[in-house]
Amino acid sequence: MSARLRLTLSYAGFLLVAGIALMALVFYILRFVPDGNIDNGGPFVPNRGDLLAALWPRTWQVLVVLLVIGFGGGWLLAGRMLRPLQQINGVARRVAAGSFDHRVHLGGPHDEFHELADTFDSMLDRLQTSFDNQRRFAANAAHELRTPYAIERSMLDVALADPAGLDIEKLLRRLDETNRRGIEVVEALLSLATIDEGRAIARTPLDLAEIAGDVIRELRPLADEAGVTITSELGEGDFDGSGTLVRQLTANLILNGIRHNTAPTGWLEVRTETVADGAVQLTVSNSGPVVAAEMLGTLTEPFVRGVARVGTRSAGPGRAPVGSGLGLALVARVVDVHDAVLDIAARPSGGLTVTVRFPGPTATTAAITAGG
Repeated sequence: MSARLRLTLSYAGFLLVAGIALMALVFYILRFVPDGNIDNGGPFVPNRGDLLAALWPRTWQVLVVLLVIGFGGGWLLAGRMLRPLQQINGVARRVAAGSFDHRVHLGGPHDEFHELADTFDSMLDRLQTSFDNQRRFAANAAHELRTPYAIERSMLDVALADPAGLDIEKLLRRLDETNRRGIEVVEALLSLATIDEGRAIARTPLDLAEIAGDVIRELRPLADEAGVTITSELGEGDFDGSGTLVRQLTANLILNGIRHNTAPTGWLEVRTETVADGAVQLTVSNSGPVVAAEMLGTLTEPFVRGVARVGTRSAGPGRAPVGSGLGLALVARVVDVHDAVLDIAARPSGGLTVTVRFPGPTATTAAITAGG
């Protein structure tokens, strides 16, 4: 039985019950009419029995009319009431068939159905964005994972074509570089998947200055090799977070600044500090190519590198090895799970200034307490 029919039966039944109750009230009132004749001065002198005899047939006629009106009016009213649900159901069917371009856009008064339609449209917007990102990510990942193997195959084909003129050391060095890049891509993909598995992280007291100092010491040889000078100004910065993820974030920001720089006169500056509102701030600035303003919003997408998507620059003397294209994407994920704020700004002379602001210990504790 459809919802429209159930509503129709409900409306008709309610109207019929109301009619029966009204008639019962009339018959109840007639009980107080005297049994004797009622002399009204005319030729016909009725009594209570005459009134009941006249009223009883009309009662059934009235109930039948009420039942017909209840069914007809109830059917029309139920159809009008359920029309928004039919519209939502139609969009849901088209979405189930694979088309995410349709929306309900329900008009009319702002009632419960309108609120349901708006919620449904918002859900579809999020789903479409998620699926679009997933498809784009899968396509880029497939391209990125295929590239190292294609390069290796090309190098081996060239070597097999001319074994006599083969430079073994050069071939092994290039194969090692290509293999490292493939491993880097896989590890970055695994890190992204690990972060996306759940938003809850184990928070411990951290010193951002200490983490940044350790990362700088580890990456300074790579910066020196790439011709990039690192300077730092590490002020106190205590907050609660995941040490592993914050360390990865810091390393990715510094690596990104080293890789997208201008050798041999490039520079990179790292600064940590506690700002006025108690938040802890990490700022990484670097020289490098000029980044167009329209590219800033895409830099945190997977496989976006510098001024172009999925670059093909290879490593060489005085140049840092090209990254996986996932560095800033990982940074954005880590920022998100820490309820932090990420700001990426292009420097007019070239390069970027990336700022990450973590909530201070008090704000973090309050947020955790409020969240249960």
